Amino acid sequence: MTTTLSESPFLAACRGQTPAHVPVWFMRQAGRSLPEYRAIREGVAMLDSCFTTDLVVEITMQPVRRHGVDAAIFFSDIVVPLKAIGVDLDIVAGVGPVVAEPIRTRAQLDQLRDLEPDDVAPVIAAVAALTGELGGTPLIGFAGAPFTLASYLVEGRPSRDYRNTKAMMHTDPELWHDLLGRISAIAGQFLRMQVQAGASAVQLFDSWAGALSLADYRTFAMPHSAAVLEAVADLDVPRIHFGVGTGELLGAMGEAGADVVGVDWRVPLDEAVHRVGPGKALQGNLDPTTLFAPPEVVEREARRVLDQGRAAHGHVFNLGHGVMPEIDPDALTRLVDVVHAYELD
Repeated sequence: MTTTLSESPFLAACRGQTPAHVPVWFMRQAGRSLPEYRAIREGVAMLDSCFTTDLVVEITMQPVRRHGVDAAIFFSDIVVPLKAIGVDLDIVAGVGPVVAEPIRTRAQLDQLRDLEPDDVAPVIAAVAALTGELGGTPLIGFAGAPFTLASYLVEGRPSRDYRNTKAMMHTDPELWHDLLGRISAIAGQFLRMQVQAGASAVQLFDSWAGALSLADYRTFAMPHSAAVLEAVADLDVPRIHFGVGTGELLGAMGEAGADVVGVDWRVPLDEAVHRVGPGKALQGNLDPTTLFAPPEVVEREARRVLDQGRAAHGHVFNLGHGVMPEIDPDALTRLVDVVHAYELD
């Protein structure tokens, strides 16, 4: 029996409807925890793999085949659109994105031009191919949120304290907002291209927004994330907004325009409901390290998350952050079975 997108538990939960079962997918589910992923990526640089259509399709499909998850997350990286428009950057193993010349001046903004379809043609071809291959399983497209992308561009690499980023925010707010305005346009264009090619939902990753106070988030980040989410508002797809360490920001993240707010493992879902406010579905939020525990512990903790998720307008089960490379893939498969067996009645 084949299923259609209209029957998708994932899309139903995102829209606050009653799904056939609690849907589950995992951030970084297509990644280093899978031996088949490590095999196909051997000798291939990360960004090269992100621009190779056949590789993107195969890697995206691997966890769907293995785990039976309710949605596929498009295999890519948040810096892909920046690389596509010519920003000199690379993803360095053990470090992360490294920018050759960090952006610190107004003259450097000129390199952040609009994203054109030809810039990401192999990427969009992969989205279209996946739509056919996945059938009734939704594909989630994604982009990096403006604050997180700006932090890489300004710092030049991952940072612990974001000193250059915050210095620009506070000492030259006009330059900061112009920088994020350009980034938000690029991110919005990238999301639109993915949806128009067949993606059924999108997720905006603001990985490092938790480094901001609520006041700074509202002033320096939220308006630009809102612009990205607004860029796909007319396309009628669920919009998910996720950040790490964002417990104090959950309400503002919901206000930015998300239909679903991702919650990391630090805030219980029943508490997150009050912080986010009414009418928003929640996604999350099992601590990823729980998967190193015995199966009975994983099941107990998963059921706790599922029980708390009942308070939400809709609940998409996920980890509170990405799958860790050392996790046994069989633990993920067992977790999917636990979530699917959970009775909603």
